[in-house]
Amino acid sequence: MLLDMQNAPRCGARTKSRSGKPCQSPAMPNGRCRMHGGLSPGAPKGNQNAFKHGRYSARYIAERRQMAALIKEMRDLANNL
Repeated sequence: MLLDMQNAPRCGARTKSRSGKPCQSPAMPNGRCRMHGGLSPGAPKGNQNAFKHGRYSARYIAERRQMAALIKEMRDLANNL
């Protein structure tokens, strides 16, 4: 009885300096294993773990920019008195 991992597609990247045999690690969706394929394919669409919140959300960035503009305007007014 074979497991699903044994039937998974293989990476196939070849080593240059050592044996020259193809890599036998299971491949990711991009066709290469985690060692030879670069970055992972990423989080699934609609992943709530990637949700931006807090300090770096668009809402708070806009709010900070607005506050900085108000502070600059107040400093300019104070300097012109």
